[in-house]
Amino acid sequence: MASTLAGALKHQSEETAIIVPREPQALTVSHTQLGLDIRKFQQQLADLGIGHGDAVSIALLNSYEFVISFLATTNQRAIALPLNPQYKQDEFEFYISDLTSKLILVPKGVFSQDAPAVRAAKKFGAGVAECWLDGSTVILDVKQSRAERPAQAMLHPEPNDVALVLHTSGTTGRPKAVPLSHQNLTRTMLNVQHTYELTPSDRTYLVMPLFHVHGLLAGFLAPLMSRSSVIIPPRFSAKNFWRDFTTHKANWYTAVPTIHTILLRNDPPPTLPELRFVRSCSSPLPPKVMLELEAMVRAPVLEAYAMTEAAHQMCSNPLPHRGKRKAGTVGMGQGVEVRILDAQGKEVAQGKHGEVSVRGENVTKGYINNEKANAEAFTAEGFFRTGDQGYKDEDGYVVLTGRIKELINRGGEKISPIELDHVIASMPQVAEAVSFGMPSELFGEEVGIAVVPKAGNEAVSSADVVQFATKKVAGHKVPKRVWILKEIPKTATGKIQRRKVAETLLAKDTQPKL
Repeated sequence: MASTLAGALKHQSEETAIIVPREPQALTVSHTQLGLDIRKFQQQLADLGIGHGDAVSIALLNSYEFVISFLATTNQRAIALPLNPQYKQDEFEFYISDLTSKLILVPKGVFSQDAPAVRAAKKFGAGVAECWLDGSTVILDVKQSRAERPAQAMLHPEPNDVALVLHTSGTTGRPKAVPLSHQNLTRTMLNVQHTYELTPSDRTYLVMPLFHVHGLLAGFLAPLMSRSSVIIPPRFSAKNFWRDFTTHKANWYTAVPTIHTILLRNDPPPTLPELRFVRSCSSPLPPKVMLELEAMVRAPVLEAYAMTEAAHQMCSNPLPHRGKRKAGTVGMGQGVEVRILDAQGKEVAQGKHGEVSVRGENVTKGYINNEKANAEAFTAEGFFRTGDQGYKDEDGYVVLTGRIKELINRGGEKISPIELDHVIASMPQVAEAVSFGMPSELFGEEVGIAVVPKAGNEAVSSADVVQFATKKVAGHKVPKRVWILKEIPKTATGKIQRRKVAETLLAKDTQPKL
């Protein structure tokens, strides 16, 4: 197997690799042309002095520009750092500074607008370049140069080079940097290919963002390695989904349950295209949604289980001819070893509850500069502790029963409650804040938060808190509901029990929705 992205995607073929829906005509790119475009962009990065180990932040929507800049960066032995373009300045500052990004790539026109990403780059002296598509050519327009660096030679990646860094929020509040090597990524790509038997005759419609490990690995890289083709709209649109899906002849897609639910709430086209399967991942899929979706699309819906630290996929339900798919489970390990461990790191008996833990070539070797987290997350035998509780049923299928960690999982986006506590507590009128997940039919969970005003600021309202959060954090982190309290219950030792606070407030449920 090829153990670098460059090797895994080196297809000399005129078959279609990428389709970008646009008016008046979609952009269609062959595997051969994709390779040429990547090399051209890589040369520009090399000319800018980008080389081995340099971090390049990519703040672009799903697009051909993202595809080329990401793959060119990894080809140059540099580290791709995909970022949500909707982040606020404080968030961009954290991610750019955490890896000392040498360059940030943004859409056309963003530099002149002095957008949050640009202000953050200026603060830390990172270079800024706008990327856009001119016909079928990706333009790299440098707007702000970093301190002069000599041009680099065109490089060739090695299996252990870090290709991608994504941050995953933890219960400590500070997002943890997850380095993923070329070998980590290509192993997951191979696992996904084998699980779903992807071939050049398959075509997927990408609905997940490419700055998310789900969209990047399962929705994009694995299909490309399989010589399949990928349809890449800028974002998910329920209005355009079936039109584009049918027009460009897709036969499968992967998404979070939230997107499946939205599609179920919209009328399907009179004549549905023929789907081979649908994949669901990144948050629990309610069995009811699975059955309703299967009835609508007349194809098997396969729930999978994944984490950033495992370069995405760990488990999945199988295709029908390979075995049964079981609603309420995430299937079996796919190219990874899965064990259920007790608190001492010992494997428990089948059917017993414990912490789901995995080991495989796709799993990161450890967080960057975070020995404490590494010691807690990895066993002496090399198993990664996921923080999720579960068990294996009589068939060896993994059933997840709850999260040990206190992350809020909104439609697959993991939100650290402590990080959010700190943001809201920085509001001048607020003395204390405790955030938590609350059930949501659409997203699985939404953000709820309890706030205690400072003395003399009792008039602070729920709307005030939401308005403050909107300026400080990305939209998916903004609280959906706010409780204004006189005090937050604590234990005798002064500790806040987040789950008890959540259970108490949600049981009363007297506050109006925002």
